[in-house]
Amino acid sequence: MSKASASPKFVIIIPDGAADSPIAELGDKTPLEVAEKPFMDEVSQNGRLGTVRTTPAGFLPGSDVCTLSLLGYDPAEHHPGRAPLEAAAMGLRLSPDQWVFRCNFVTTAEGVMIDHSAGHLKDVEARDLLRALETQVLCDERFRGIELHAGVSYRNLMTVRGTDFSHLKTTPPHDIPDQPVASHLPRGAGSALLLDLMGAARRVLAAHDVNGVRAQFGEKAASDIWPWGQGKAASLPSFEKRFGIYGAMITSVDLLRGIAGLLGWRNIDVPGITSYHETDYAAQGRYSVDALDEFDIVCSHIEAPDEASHQADYVTKIASIEAIDRHIVGPVLQKLKTYEQWRILIMPDHATECVTRKHHDARVPFAMAGTHRKGALPRPYTEKAARQSDLHIERGHELMDYFLAGLAPTRTP
Repeated sequence: MSKASASPKFVIIIPDGAADSPIAELGDKTPLEVAEKPFMDEVSQNGRLGTVRTTPAGFLPGSDVCTLSLLGYDPAEHHPGRAPLEAAAMGLRLSPDQWVFRCNFVTTAEGVMIDHSAGHLKDVEARDLLRALETQVLCDERFRGIELHAGVSYRNLMTVRGTDFSHLKTTPPHDIPDQPVASHLPRGAGSALLLDLMGAARRVLAAHDVNGVRAQFGEKAASDIWPWGQGKAASLPSFEKRFGIYGAMITSVDLLRGIAGLLGWRNIDVPGITSYHETDYAAQGRYSVDALDEFDIVCSHIEAPDEASHQADYVTKIASIEAIDRHIVGPVLQKLKTYEQWRILIMPDHATECVTRKHHDARVPFAMAGTHRKGALPRPYTEKAARQSDLHIERGHELMDYFLAGLAPTRTP
């Protein structure tokens, strides 16, 4: 079958955390305003530009909540907690009596959260530290029913049996950079167990060789574990049954892989991609292009702008946006134009501010182009231009209907 007669093709590109607020050092411009991004601007100028609220009232602006919104799922109805989504990516089968937590390695000093990622801990270092915690901490009778599960770098999971955490409150560590941790520790029913565990882990980590070597090289120590994002086993309605099309996800992040798996999408592994700026952008672009030969909708997620924002590194953030434009948006746009019917959507799941190093619940800018998605007034892809447009979607999960409308054979509401 020729491409001209094939089914419509859809692509979503998520430059995670790319939206920002003006930065004094950039002349009160944002990274999106400064970056050279001709292909994103082409999408914006030839299509529709607007804003969308991906963080509903009552939720924090995390990728778990915001990505569900972006992909058409109302978090108020479908959000199970962050950790259960990552557990799905790791293939963890949770029993009805199990809770799962995201368990970061973090860096604290004098009671202050210095780094939510422990200086971008290496995978091998994280696994050494996890083994030490398993042999020296979890052997304690107090912690019976707790298991640790290695993820990527500082991102790990912890499962717990025998305790009800229904009324527990936790805080994402990336929400409290350079802030005292005392008022953000776990609180509520079940918190005593977690606080005991955190204290025991701190003593083991302080004496571990991994942290000794990191200190010699001037790197941040993995001084603590930080449990958050708890929940129980997750499930989501099939994307194909709801929207009538079959999709694939390309990402380096377990959270997005978990969401994709629960939607019934294929996760495509790309050698060389990471969550940071040293990722192989070109490889992700090639795989995104090739995936269009097989799938109706392809979602390509890039974490680098978000991680740069958390480090207050606007220079790297700008460079990551430019690399995404050159190596991913450009080739994908060129491939899409070979199809008779197609659409592309470019947007971050949430804003992440370099100044505060935190996620922000502001409306995010989106650009959409392709079949039947033409704009009347050409504007570049920036936060300011999007705010000045006439297209503003208040309920984030409704954006997917607008993106697919008229081309995808929606099956169920």
